[in-house]
Amino acid sequence: QMQLVESGGGLVQPGGSLRLSCTASGFTLANYAVAWFRQAPGQEREAVLCISSGSSGGTTTYADAVKGRFTLSRENAKNTVYLQMNNLNPDDTGIYYCAARYYCSPYGPDEWGQGTQVNVSS
Repeated sequence: QMQLVESGGGLVQPGGSLRLSCTASGFTLANYAVAWFRQAPGQEREAVLCISSGSSGGTTTYADAVKGRFTLSRENAKNTVYLQMNNLNPDDTGIYYCAARYYCSPYGPDEWGQGTQVNVSS
């Protein structure tokens, strides 16, 4: 069964950092682009970042607000993609989701996992 699980969320103070994980089971995540999305309270889900598959592994940023603060990386041995979030602010609060795609796209899948909750508050 193909499954993605997000983890690593929590409560952090403004200016702090978190690293979220997107771990796959049942398939090889390295063969797919992985996009991260987030949904703030009362708002629609938005695309944040995407890392391409293959050796190029380039990152596409969809949300201007995260430029220079959020980065993506892969750890293929763990079948995992990480979202490193630095200098967090309250606007980054929300549920974060990942999705495996054939190529990077700001459009999400039809079905979503549970996501991981990020709260940025003092």
